Amino acid sequence: MITAVLLLSLLQSAPNTLTPAEKAAGWQLLFDGRTFTGWRGVGYDTVPTAHWVVVNGTIKKIASGDVPRVADGRPLVGGDLMTRDSFADFELTFEWKITPGANSGVKYNVSEAMSIAQGGAGTQGGPTHSALGFEYQVLDDARHEDGKLPSHRSAALYDLIAPNVGAQHAAPLLHPVGEWNRSRIVFRGNHGEHWLNGQKVVEFELGTARMDSALAASKYKTIPGFGQKRRGHIVLQDHGDEVYFRDIKVRPL
Repeated sequence: MITAVLLLSLLQSAPNTLTPAEKAAGWQLLFDGRTFTGWRGVGYDTVPTAHWVVVNGTIKKIASGDVPRVADGRPLVGGDLMTRDSFADFELTFEWKITPGANSGVKYNVSEAMSIAQGGAGTQGGPTHSALGFEYQVLDDARHEDGKLPSHRSAALYDLIAPNVGAQHAAPLLHPVGEWNRSRIVFRGNHGEHWLNGQKVVEFELGTARMDSALAASKYKTIPGFGQKRRGHIVLQDHGDEVYFRDIKVRPL
């Protein structure tokens, strides 16, 4: 006899796959577990494979200390990894794990043209390879300096809204370094949500006084149109640290 636990395990999909129910609901895989099909670097036609690799069913960001060097000893420029497709209203789920002290993120509402025009994070006089967009922060909160700032902690809408992961939760929501976390982003119209391991931790509405105030106090305040809703790309951030992503799925809404 098949037990309830075994039946549940059979109904759940393995990483980087879709169940029949997910397919029927309109979910799409953004990562097939084997290749970079559907991805390219920001400002590139291809994936910067000196910085990003597929390993054991995951997308791995290679740490900057392990990438090739240019003539003066600096790391070869890498850059954020971007979906070729763009999305307006969507639900996104993904799993991620970090190494000690690591920093990364998943960006959305990204305009590649704006990123390049504004210079992003800047790259040695060439075109930027750093995306500008709303960011779901991925961080080792305990070890990274950014963990001291509430709006820079894991699952935050980076530099805008801190995650609500306080005492109302029976146990810490963020899993330990080296373990997988499951995240969800919902973006429909002007409404956005961030979820971490099954709990909603951020909710916002574009165009409200709260959001306008957050934007005005943020690092994005001088970027024209940054806070406007658009059909944008989904991006995995290259912050120079070793991180892993898998089971990346999107459902247009």
